[in-house]
Amino acid sequence: MSKKSPDLHGNAPDKSTVALLLLDVINDLEFEGGELLAPHALRAAQKIKELKRRAKLAGIPAIYVNDNFGKWRSDFKTLVAHVIDDRTRGREIAELLRPEDDDYFVLKPKHSGFFSTSLDLLLRRLGSEALILVGWAGDICILFSANDAHMREYELVIPRDCVASQDPEENERVLKLMQRVNEANISPSTELDLKNLLNAV
Repeated sequence: MSKKSPDLHGNAPDKSTVALLLLDVINDLEFEGGELLAPHALRAAQKIKELKRRAKLAGIPAIYVNDNFGKWRSDFKTLVAHVIDDRTRGREIAELLRPEDDDYFVLKPKHSGFFSTSLDLLLRRLGSEALILVGWAGDICILFSANDAHMREYELVIPRDCVASQDPEENERVLKLMQRVNEANISPSTELDLKNLLNAV
């Protein structure tokens, strides 16, 4: 019988009480309403890039949780190449947030990152108890994923400057909803003390 591997993926952290989930950030935005989402998503992406850099230094793994666009034949590398190489509306964002070799990824078929995916299994293997959710859209995929995470008893951090929706006012309303219902910390990413967060869970 083969010996059980102690780690999951090369040099990526194989244990961390906190995980950074990037929801649908690799996205061509070539859909109705994508032109409304794009400028808000780009501003958020600039904040996400810096947060991801800080998270990596703190030993917090990044997990790209991305829609498969209804094509189970697609894979994540193909998706990244399409968004960048085909000069789509989401190209600039994908270039900012291009995955690194030690990042994880999960393809999802529906709005929530947990529905019919291996995400919960990966998080349990990592030992994660707190999740930092970033990405778009705040009023759809972030909201559905936050609800499912809350029901699974994960602690939630959803930095308000790292989440975007087509309508900024709706984005603000849904952030406050997640703060109230899912007990999420919605402080801006610049106010997050990642080392304290790691030590608190």
